[in-house]
Amino acid sequence: MNIIEMKLAGHMNKGDVPEYFATIHRVPGNDYITVKLISADGEREHLVEANNPDDVYSMAECLQYHLDGCKGTNSMVHDYYRILENFTD
Repeated sequence: MNIIEMKLAGHMNKGDVPEYFATIHRVPGNDYITVKLISADGEREHLVEANNPDDVYSMAECLQYHLDGCKGTNSMVHDYYRILENFTD
């Protein structure tokens, strides 16, 4: 099984819309994971080297910060890292 796309929503309080959404995808054979952070202010696209654990970890930190709305603990960042690992080599 290969996961080629995943969509995430940021932290939601009851009845609220999240500030951030994210899509993660990788075209089979491509060297990069594409991560889009989407907010009311627009969309930012990040290209993450699929075979670079440091780049993947940095993206996990970015996703955690934006989607959770705070600087998280190491275990919170690793939750996002594990999601991104589905797209690595």
